[in-house]
Amino acid sequence: MSFVDGFVAAVPTANKEKYRIHAEQAGEVFKEFGALAVVECWGNEVPEGKLTSMPQAVRCQADETVVFSWIIWPDKTTRDEAMPKVMKDPRCSEALNPMPFDAKRLIYGGFDVLVNI
Repeated sequence: MSFVDGFVAAVPTANKEKYRIHAEQAGEVFKEFGALAVVECWGNEVPEGKLTSMPQAVRCQADETVVFSWIIWPDKTTRDEAMPKVMKDPRCSEALNPMPFDAKRLIYGGFDVLVNI
């Protein structure tokens, strides 16, 4: 069964194009090492909640936009083998492909696919 890494981040709205370029470059590396798909979504309708919400979770500021992303892997083994290679790849280094957002507020996790219709 597939495995998915999911991400939520707050990206400065002014950095949308920088983020797109960053995500495309990193996505190519993930796919090279076995990812089936890399999806990056720019928030369009992400409401602030009263108790919980994506904007609250990433401490989104007025000049930022919530980004929701995921990487689909064939299985967790492929992901576990690929991730150290991705992190060591120079194309994903801070020098060549800096994150255009505050990575300290990035939320991520790995998930087993339960339903895929």
